[in-house]
Amino acid sequence: MGKLQFPDGTVRYSREFCPGGGHRALLLVSVMAAAAVVAPQAEASESWYLALLGFAEHFRTSSPPKIRLCVHCLQAVFQFKPPQRIEARTHLQLGSVLYHHTKNSELARQHLEKAWFISQQIPQFEDVKFEAASLLSELYCQENSVDAAKPLLRKAIQISQQTPYWHCRLLFQLAQLHTLEKDLVSACDLLGVGAEYARVVGSEYTRALFLLSKGMLLLMERKLQEVHPLLTLCGQIVENWQGNPIQKESLRVFFLVLQVTHYLDAGQVKSVKPCLKQLQQCIQTISTLHDDEILPSNPADLFHWLPKEHMCVLVYLVTVMHSMQAGYLEKAQKYTDKALMQLEKLKMLDSSPILSSFQVILLEHIIMCRLVTGHKATALQEISQVCQLCQQSPRLFTNHAAQLHTLLGLYCISVNCMDNAEAQFTTALRLTTHQELWTFIVTNLASVYIREGNRHQELYSLLERINPDHNFPVSSHCLRAAAFYIRGLFSFFQGRYNEAKRFLRETLKMSNAEDLNRLTACSLVLLGHIFYVLGNHRESNNMVVPAMQLASKIPDMSVQLWSSALLRGTHLKPDHHLVKLSLNDLNKACGNTIDAHEAAQMHQSFSQQLLQDHIEACSLPEHNLTTWTDGSPPVQFQAQNGPNTSLASLL
Repeated sequence: MGKLQFPDGTVRYSREFCPGGGHRALLLVSVMAAAAVVAPQAEASESWYLALLGFAEHFRTSSPPKIRLCVHCLQAVFQFKPPQRIEARTHLQLGSVLYHHTKNSELARQHLEKAWFISQQIPQFEDVKFEAASLLSELYCQENSVDAAKPLLRKAIQISQQTPYWHCRLLFQLAQLHTLEKDLVSACDLLGVGAEYARVVGSEYTRALFLLSKGMLLLMERKLQEVHPLLTLCGQIVENWQGNPIQKESLRVFFLVLQVTHYLDAGQVKSVKPCLKQLQQCIQTISTLHDDEILPSNPADLFHWLPKEHMCVLVYLVTVMHSMQAGYLEKAQKYTDKALMQLEKLKMLDSSPILSSFQVILLEHIIMCRLVTGHKATALQEISQVCQLCQQSPRLFTNHAAQLHTLLGLYCISVNCMDNAEAQFTTALRLTTHQELWTFIVTNLASVYIREGNRHQELYSLLERINPDHNFPVSSHCLRAAAFYIRGLFSFFQGRYNEAKRFLRETLKMSNAEDLNRLTACSLVLLGHIFYVLGNHRESNNMVVPAMQLASKIPDMSVQLWSSALLRGTHLKPDHHLVKLSLNDLNKACGNTIDAHEAAQMHQSFSQQLLQDHIEACSLPEHNLTTWTDGSPPVQFQAQNGPNTSLASLL
């Protein structure tokens, strides 16, 4: 089965059902099938051809495969001066075997080019002709010869209009190529052409696939005014289409994944819950269905989105994304563990690049979980794991380099390496064009400048660029609430308490509206500290107690440590057990010595835990990643003699 994959974002492509069940099995069919596939009767009577083809298939399917012998058998076909049809098919078979099973791309290209050239001269030879074009364009892209792949695909699309399956498949493939080049406008145009073609040939199912794919790209472009009517139309098509149950459910999963992703990009964690619940129910339904081996009667319907196993991982992934935004960190870790376990099983049988993409995105989220819950050493090792995955795929590194440096910046903040954090965030800003990620990075960089306390000009410039009161760069509810918090934090350190309270109340209003629990806890603690400074201990207690309860429920070590540092008037640092210290101070102020003693013990316990984790993280050889700001990830790490960062803020 072939795959059509779109990069970036949470949705990717695709698997096809192959007409005749032959060409993705490397076009090396069994002897019986070969007689049926080779069209002219005269060719079927060539016993030498069937014998060589049978031997080739036997060697290819041996355990382990004997590819050299398979290639020798196919090459022997040319010794018989075969007819054009056999010659073209054999070139295709050789090119396919060499492309998929060897590193001899030059010889594979020569055979595929011959198959493409010869097959164009033979009438009614569509499978060989268009399979050759498809594989050859893949090979061109692999060799970075995109300029050769695009005209080849355009010509194949032009002459395939009477062959619905191949016309749709080639349109998908060219749209994928444009997407890889970040030319989303051209990709959307092609998908629109495909949707109209599918409608004309009576394939509402494939029309939905084209439209959903276009919707995905429009979401990537942030063309929200075009997305809403398109998704509405897709929803109607999906519900009205009556066909293969597993295909229908897979369309519904595609549709719901887009909806959930759209809500999460907008930071609407509470509003997305009904869609997410539908998605989870849908994947449960699919898991109970059996693949229907009966091929659709319409050739244009011979497509499928993702395999069930891939869809399951994808649903885990969007669930993790939701849990992270909402601050349900234990739930995020639980689903991440399940998804990674399934991914490991899949990767033993499937080398699809999409699985590595899923793995990287899951690791990116679990790393943020580790940093929040006070497991910096584990987070650093997982950052190193992402580096290793990106070393295996230049495209993966290109798509995730900015996220990787952002994670390193967050790690640097957690171990109080402010200069390194600034360098990592600055590098990430240079590498991204994604507005939401850019805003997230700038917000965290602003917190670094606030902590340093002597970067006023740079800080003012950043705060102006993420001003939530006007001209905010993105539509994300979550990021806008975070920007209000950063403004409140800055005002607090400037001693402008009334202004700080206004910003923080706005953060609370927005975070409560969408269940953004971490922002709620942070805002409550900071408001509690403001009231404490102003001498209003009762109001301070009313803020800090629910903050502590919420932070413990998440559990969020980061929120508590940050709160503790604020109350002591030292650092601004998103790590854990600060609320305990604030309760200690408040209990003393209120004369409650027993509760004060318990709070002090809890604070001491958390401090020791974080101190040990800090020392362990900084002692790891991977800690050297904090100085990497250019080029590909370093291949090896040199162990350090010991941590070189200040521990004073953790005590």
